[in-house]
Amino acid sequence: MSKMKSSAKQVIAELVFDGATIAVGGFGLSGNPTDLIEALRDSGATDLTIISNNMGVDGKGLGLLLENHQVKKVLASYVGENKLFAEQYLSGELEVEFVPQGTLAERMRAGGSGIPGFYTKTGVGTPVAEGKEHKEFAGDTYILERGIVADISLVHAYMADREGNLIYRHTARNFNPLVAQCGKVTVAEAEDIVQDYLNPNMIVTPGIFVQHLLQSTPREKEIEQRTVRSHNQTEVA
Repeated sequence: MSKMKSSAKQVIAELVFDGATIAVGGFGLSGNPTDLIEALRDSGATDLTIISNNMGVDGKGLGLLLENHQVKKVLASYVGENKLFAEQYLSGELEVEFVPQGTLAERMRAGGSGIPGFYTKTGVGTPVAEGKEHKEFAGDTYILERGIVADISLVHAYMADREGNLIYRHTARNFNPLVAQCGKVTVAEAEDIVQDYLNPNMIVTPGIFVQHLLQSTPREKEIEQRTVRSHNQTEVA
């Protein structure tokens, strides 16, 4: 069967269910699978657990799901750009599990590799370690972190072939390869889908991890905070 699909809304509607755990690529708004996030919003699915580095910003990225009150729990490493997130968390509507960024990346990689858990020093002696197994190795204390396996993974790629092999562009690569790896079912959107096979030496995510592939909608690249220097500003040595 072809992995190519024509409608993000249809694919998501067929896959998602209330209470699903969904891993989503992106860092800030860079590398967000925007078409797929919008399709997830339009699905109306509720009580979702979202695993992502962050939850976008107000009105953009995963912030759309917060606006629609579809998210029950979030696993993330950074949430400082979203006021609505803070409001829902402080009101008790949203459950949050903060995960150190490197640990989040490794938990997804481990889950996608069939590794149920691993020990790390990160978080020892902090609230991150509360309730987790501790163990000593060579005199140092480590905590047990569980691998992440999501029901559905959503990723954005720069280029793909029709078998679902993916290449990412610059920093938009971020968490996308790890997200693609850790999902039971992975849906990828790509800016450019070529007819021939991609050069194997350039592939980042092998197509074995991708079950559904869509052409992404061309759109302006969003920037959370645009900071520029005035043309007449003089540099000080």
